[in-house]
Amino acid sequence: MITPVQCRAARALIQWSQQQLAEAAKVGVVTVRQFEIGGTQPRNATLDVMQRALEAGGAVFVADGEISGGGAGVRLAKASISDTDESETIQYPEFKDGDGGPGSGG
Repeated sequence: MITPVQCRAARALIQWSQQQLAEAAKVGVVTVRQFEIGGTQPRNATLDVMQRALEAGGAVFVADGEISGGGAGVRLAKASISDTDESETIQYPEFKDGDGGPGSGG
């Protein structure tokens, strides 16, 4: 199960607000807030859906002792080529159709 610190760190890594996590996990934002400050300990099923939502968002949880000399933590998942947002891809006109001219690489 994830810890409050791991939850906050995962949200920071994937740039989610508490509200975004709550919506993705289908739990109340108060549940997220209270868990992260150590105010309450949600049921295991609630922690599980929160963890799965964060993992779907790109976080990878590391168990205590999983990495030599390290404790429990969180990191970003390795990006895949399918994670590329095509709307953010720049395509220069001279290379678009492969007709950039000699030596252009197109």
